[in-house]
Amino acid sequence: METSANPAPADATTARLLITCPDQPGIISAVSTFLYHHGANITDFDQHASDPREGTFFLRMEFQTPGLDCSWDALKNNFQQSVAKKYGMEWRLTLAAQKKRMAILVSRHDHVLMELLWRTMRGDLPATIPMVISNHDDLRGEVERFGIPYHHIAVSGDNKAEAEQQALSLLEGQVDLIVLARYMQILSPAFVAQHPHRIINIHHSFLPAFVGANPYQQAWERGVKLIGATSHYVTDDLDQGPIIEQNVARVSHRNSPADLKALGQDVERQVLLRAVRWHLEDRVIVDGNKTVVFVK
Repeated sequence: METSANPAPADATTARLLITCPDQPGIISAVSTFLYHHGANITDFDQHASDPREGTFFLRMEFQTPGLDCSWDALKNNFQQSVAKKYGMEWRLTLAAQKKRMAILVSRHDHVLMELLWRTMRGDLPATIPMVISNHDDLRGEVERFGIPYHHIAVSGDNKAEAEQQALSLLEGQVDLIVLARYMQILSPAFVAQHPHRIINIHHSFLPAFVGANPYQQAWERGVKLIGATSHYVTDDLDQGPIIEQNVARVSHRNSPADLKALGQDVERQVLLRAVRWHLEDRVIVDGNKTVVFVK
């Protein structure tokens, strides 16, 4: 688990602006001037350009809203017309106080599921969890103990399309983010297409070196010195989506396969937690098959 201090609750007056556009002079001035003239106070600012000339410009900004001279909808409309259109921006404005709705899909492994449930319930993650969906019924008691609805949808080779449609029906209009907390099923392209860049997965970094069953045993047999985990957005290409976060732990010949599994599961919890938190806090911009992650 992360050892950092608990983050303060999101300020009810904080708004966030994320921008992607072709890099050119005047962008920062145009954005900051626009917000100034509408009574916003900028409190956090980060930027990145992919190349000094003809690159792509990325920006994340937080500002305070009590002094706004117009409604939230009017602010967004005005920004589109007076700034975004001129610079060819892809952008989004969000309010920090509006927590995202996060569904969790899980199979039988509970380590990352329990981390997400606990962190969310104690207020560490700025989200609500409207449901947990699983292809097994094993974890129902653990989930319902948190007061969260648990949906068991059995999946087999014969009913996979049917089961996916059942899950999609539950999720439709109810969630902003889907987290695969060791969900041991491959999602179809049709499923992924309905939630682009809104499905986050976690897996051990042994892939593709140690594929198939029992990767920790395989890693032990090869005498690895590092184990780790990768969290990424899900795309049609299995385990090839834009990476959000990775981490490793050093191991040695003294570690057993059971040690590797325990250490690996700790890393999985940490990596997925950070990736989910950064998504919830609007810190991630997808750039093709990469991400720009604005963390200090």
